[in-house]
Amino acid sequence: MLEAERAAAVGALIGRAKAIVAEHGVTRESLKRIEAELMRLAEQEHLFPFADFPPPPPGEPSGRRYLLHSEPDDSFALYMNALNPGNDTKPHDHTTWAVVVAVSGQELNRLYERTDDGSVEGRASLREMGQVVVEPGRGICLMPEDIHSIHTRDSEPTRHLHLYGLALERLDGRLGFDPEAGTVTRYNRAYMQPTATR
Repeated sequence: MLEAERAAAVGALIGRAKAIVAEHGVTRESLKRIEAELMRLAEQEHLFPFADFPPPPPGEPSGRRYLLHSEPDDSFALYMNALNPGNDTKPHDHTTWAVVVAVSGQELNRLYERTDDGSVEGRASLREMGQVVVEPGRGICLMPEDIHSIHTRDSEPTRHLHLYGLALERLDGRLGFDPEAGTVTRYNRAYMQPTATR
């Protein structure tokens, strides 16, 4: 029963998100509309119990990614990310739009601007532009070119919904940045494979 209820709620969310993009295109304003719809889904916490979306046990990688929905062409891909405290990512882009909201737990997002012109292969410089804490009632919207890093510092695991314009496992042009070394490389595509399908 819960799986059917969850599938129906996810399907309705995807339908509304597709309608927003069809009417308004992909803009920061349209992503905010999608964020509001995704927030309403996240508020139905009973649809996403820890038993169905557990973080990994100690000794394993700090996060699990569950695929909830993807269109036949891999667009409008929705995942549940279950992360343990102490998870960090390097700054990276997505090359597609993204909207992230929280079912539970806090996730610090650091936002960056690239300050070099990209003319030197493998080199890049970033400037931190701000921070957003994703938590229940507060999400984040990212355009394809936006750069951010993720840090979980709360004492509790997080369960966050991530909606992407194109499935992560299709994104082979993403960039990962090392601000201290001043380098840029292709982001690890294999890492983006979902742990499970729900």
